[in-house]
Amino acid sequence: MDGSRPLALVTGASSGIGHELAVLFAEHGYDLVVNAEDERLEHAAQRLRETGVAVRAVRADLRRPEGVDHLVAALTGLTVDVAALNAGVGQGGAFVDTDLADDQSVIDLNVTSTVRLTKPILRDMVARGVGRLMFTSSVAATMPGAFQSVYNASKSFVQSFAQALQEEVADTGVTVTSFMPGPTETDFFRRAGMADTKVGTMPKDDPAQVARQAFDAVMKGRGKLVTGSARTKAQGMADKVLPDRVKAAVHRRMAEPGTAQDDGGDR
Repeated sequence: MDGSRPLALVTGASSGIGHELAVLFAEHGYDLVVNAEDERLEHAAQRLRETGVAVRAVRADLRRPEGVDHLVAALTGLTVDVAALNAGVGQGGAFVDTDLADDQSVIDLNVTSTVRLTKPILRDMVARGVGRLMFTSSVAATMPGAFQSVYNASKSFVQSFAQALQEEVADTGVTVTSFMPGPTETDFFRRAGMADTKVGTMPKDDPAQVARQAFDAVMKGRGKLVTGSARTKAQGMADKVLPDRVKAAVHRRMAEPGTAQDDGGDR
């Protein structure tokens, strides 16, 4: 990476929304630092290199402090023009039944690593007076997540954090964007153990569409938006007016284990 092209950092870039974001940055002439913790990262990086840009793959588990430190160290000497903090994980099931270590992993990745990565990246951007920071939030941030309680709470944190930073850096030349996808066709629900839920088996949004809308938003410096299909955008509008108790009950019908049977099983 010789600095002749702008540079984008994308976490959670081996698949799903993160990979689609990386593709868009590459198509628009950005060199890339891509991160994920799984073995698919290098294959994804190689596909991105075929577009003609430079790609550095940093395999690191951001749930661990040493993983975050490894990624931050890999950025030493580089100027990050856009940082897409996208890595995230969920956990389905009743809180009394889920394993505490799994709940903690959600917090460690979605919350702790987000804060730890944002600090050095945003400090550098503010010092330079330019930069774009984007967070993958979720429509889940707007509702109590019955049977997905820690995940929704983690995304509420991300959403609040992003909007607070927007205000803090408003006069610095740096923009902060949070985008809020709904259920999207990725590995998320399988990894979250939600294959037997209604939301796990229902039709989902296209990650390429979600990424395109998010990319356009960050390039325009927008503060936040709901991304995805018209159905997801309608849900985002409804969440602004529905009482929290109603939203929690609706979420239960979508996320409670066994609800996939309501639609006749998996599709």
